[in-house]
Amino acid sequence: MTKGILGRKVGMTQIYDEQGNAVPVTVIEAGPCHVLQIRTVDRDGYEAIQLGFDDKKRPQGKRINQSQARRSERGHVSGKLGSKRSERRASAGIEATPKAECEPKKFIREFRGSTDGYEVGQEVTVADLAEVSSVDVQAISKGRGFAGVMKRHNFSGQRATHGVKKVHRHAGGTGMSAYPSRLFKGKRMAGQYGAKQVTNRNLKLVRVDEDNNLLLVNGSVPGPNGGYVVINETNHVG
Repeated sequence: MTKGILGRKVGMTQIYDEQGNAVPVTVIEAGPCHVLQIRTVDRDGYEAIQLGFDDKKRPQGKRINQSQARRSERGHVSGKLGSKRSERRASAGIEATPKAECEPKKFIREFRGSTDGYEVGQEVTVADLAEVSSVDVQAISKGRGFAGVMKRHNFSGQRATHGVKKVHRHAGGTGMSAYPSRLFKGKRMAGQYGAKQVTNRNLKLVRVDEDNNLLLVNGSVPGPNGGYVVINETNHVG
């Protein structure tokens, strides 16, 4: 399995290398993450580990809002809740699956591959990436809403002089004449801009700060400051 961890984008800054050159970096708060589940071929049809990041608050009263962990989410990480179903399975001699016995998590993702060396409840920290040179960072890009062709596709717009009246930022004609009398898929037009999953590949891992759970990667990372990110050891060649 390629090494991976979950985290949160902090922001951009710059540091200086040994030669005194300024290096632009994105600071990522990564981990510690708990291994919540281990997928097996026999039970799930594939191998993977499920990591969780960022504790979710437990409800204080009877009312639960979206920022608080529901009973099902608490039961996902703890076997102490108890239920009629668990009692029936125990009385039937069915062994309960191991639980991480940690706080419920806000951000949960799976990393596919061999699960050797991992166990439920184990903590994954930035120290596991100390020997990694480059990483792939995946996140949801900033959502910019419904945008026109000039902002979304960098169109130059129409003429600002003769023959154009109050449609300077419009796309212009998109017709395909009598044949084929339709638009081909993928035609660049106005539409939803951003808010999509983006992966920046082969970013150099400049520094690993184990004391503060920070990763410094060379370059930009998709998404806003405070957004969740998935960091994987890159498989990019060349």
